[in-house]
Amino acid sequence: MSASTSLWLDPEPLILASGSATRRDMLLAVGIPVEVVKPEIDERAVEKPLVDRGVPADQVAAALACAKALAVSRDCPGRLVLAADQTLTCGGIAFHKPADLAGAARQIAALAGRSHELHSAFVIARDGAPLAEGLEAARLTMRTLQPDFIARYLTGAGPAALSSVGGYQLEGPGAQLFDKVEGDHFTILGLPLLAVLASLRDLDCLAG
Repeated sequence: MSASTSLWLDPEPLILASGSATRRDMLLAVGIPVEVVKPEIDERAVEKPLVDRGVPADQVAAALACAKALAVSRDCPGRLVLAADQTLTCGGIAFHKPADLAGAARQIAALAGRSHELHSAFVIARDGAPLAEGLEAARLTMRTLQPDFIARYLTGAGPAALSSVGGYQLEGPGAQLFDKVEGDHFTILGLPLLAVLASLRDLDCLAG
């Protein structure tokens, strides 16, 4: 057992209710053993009524994270489950993961030269009950971008661009899209990691 993994005190790995490789890799990098179980929920069915009622984007992210965590934890009795979600707003308008590269190009063009907010939420649950939750935000400013640069960027990024609500990965070439980044790096990547670690320590799952 490595020194980092020995900090994990729960007898079984943490279940990550997400298909995000970035979130998985963040947890593994800090020594938390992870088992991935993708939640089988209709995210749109959770999100649309909230959006229709004018619920703020950060609370939509929190509701989606909670729905994922509870759904997976009900199917995995006794296991500790972590779920997360992220929303993006620019000028009061919510953006979503682009469906294709053409959609990603339109989205990046709409964000170019402007500032937008990322809202990252997490919920930790066991047996269908939430045990801890958190919500953090970051503000990012894209530089002015020409259509040919956006096309070049997306050609290089490929389908990976479709896995992010913003159509970019800040941890890779997506950093070239920006003039300014304000906020926690982990939060921008989709998981408020330091808050998650604090919650796991409070739950006696991590050595203090």
